[in-house]
Amino acid sequence: MSVDLATVKRVAHLARIAVPEADLPKLQGELNAILGFVEQLDEVNVDGVEPMTSVSPMAMTQREDVVNDGEIAAAIVANAPVSEDNYFMVPKVIE
Repeated sequence: MSVDLATVKRVAHLARIAVPEADLPKLQGELNAILGFVEQLDEVNVDGVEPMTSVSPMAMTQREDVVNDGEIAAAIVANAPVSEDNYFMVPKVIE
């Protein structure tokens, strides 16, 4: 796959990059080189290769899922105009 000058202009426009007309052929060559490298990757045999998220095997460290109030509820509502039992009190808007 290769890109033409119109495609280079469109990509530059979509990326919001101002590219002078004189630099378009150089950018076209660079984009074609990148696409050529990606096409080479299609030739690699990856049958039987498991997807991975890291180059070294590791397990995600997880913390226990515990529900709590953060133990700072009083500090959170301290600046509220009106609060009750660590809840914000707001005016009733539904009749």
